[in-house]
Amino acid sequence: MNKVQNNKAWWLVLPVFLLVAFSAVIPMMTVVNYSVQDIFDQSSRYFVGADWYKQVLLDPRLHDSLLRQFIYSACVLLIEIPLGIAIALTMPTKGRWSSVVLIILAIPLLIPWNVVGTIWQIFGRADIGLLGASLKAMGISYNYAANTMDAWVTVLVMDVWHWTSLVALLCFSGLRAIPDVYYQAARIDRASAWAVFRHIQLPKLKSVLLIAVMLRFMDSFMIYTEPFVLTGGGPGNSTTFLSQTLTQMAIGQFDLGPAAAFSLVYFLIILLVSWLFYTAMTHSDANR
Repeated sequence: MNKVQNNKAWWLVLPVFLLVAFSAVIPMMTVVNYSVQDIFDQSSRYFVGADWYKQVLLDPRLHDSLLRQFIYSACVLLIEIPLGIAIALTMPTKGRWSSVVLIILAIPLLIPWNVVGTIWQIFGRADIGLLGASLKAMGISYNYAANTMDAWVTVLVMDVWHWTSLVALLCFSGLRAIPDVYYQAARIDRASAWAVFRHIQLPKLKSVLLIAVMLRFMDSFMIYTEPFVLTGGGPGNSTTFLSQTLTQMAIGQFDLGPAAAFSLVYFLIILLVSWLFYTAMTHSDANR
């Protein structure tokens, strides 16, 4: 007897498809349209093909911002992933203190990005900021508005303060999901704490770490608000990342064609690097 398929469930999915089409596909097609045309006004449009893409790919601003962005994202991952794992391993798992620590860790994640930039802008000032005034009192020359290294370190520490909690919470949930039978077997074998971490906890955290790496890479690669509020991209262009370069091109100079091509190249870079991360981590997990 043939089963009758009920396709009514597709009506429940239809609103999601419409929402995605409205919020993602249609704007994307608009950007693609702008990237292949030279638009002066509603009646003056000229097809230029791949000219804007060639201009963007040869633009030194893209090269400088891209290198700066990769260095920044690499630093973010190298600091926040190990630090998040270390925090998760030291967090209490039971009792009142477990809830208190979880709430404290969640607080930075609730602060809007522009507020984070403002907090650190005030925090680092030598005249009224606690960090800047303390470093000045210790005789350390610190000025994130004038010194390139100070600006870089401040933006990086600000991001670590803001987002390490996300990695720690993800790792904590992954550790809590490990069955207790593994720890019982480790205690029977008298395994050291390092052996437990190396052979039990770290392998079980791989899927969680994949999510953490992907989220933190994509977010750090698209960072805009915090460094813009804190340093304005300076001193010079030392903290001008890809998103700020794109904004300057689109809004500051109103070069919509090159900006549209730049944004698509930007999107493809994020997509490609995220795919490489995902492929490498899943491939290593499959070979175990």
